[in-house]
Amino acid sequence: MDRVQWIETTLRAAFAPQHLEIGDDSAAHRGHAGAAAGGGHYSVVVVSSAFAGLDRLARQRAVYAALGDSVGAAIHALTLRTLTPEEWRQQSGGGA
Repeated sequence: MDRVQWIETTLRAAFAPQHLEIGDDSAAHRGHAGAAAGGGHYSVVVVSSAFAGLDRLARQRAVYAALGDSVGAAIHALTLRTLTPEEWRQQSGGGA
């Protein structure tokens, strides 16, 4: 299983998201000192009712906790966008 698939499987199990996007941005960071050991750069959008009542920092902490020790190792950098389904509907103009 590659890293993107692993991230997807892990986040689906932890948050049962209504929407999940994972982008592998690693190619744009070739030569970056922090990625020299093979850690990738990823961007993630997670839309889940599990984020209801949590502020942005708590949501991000929950994602980092779900990904565990791979953050900082297999995952060098992670850009997160964490939304509730209602926030997603508002920001995407009504789509899901």
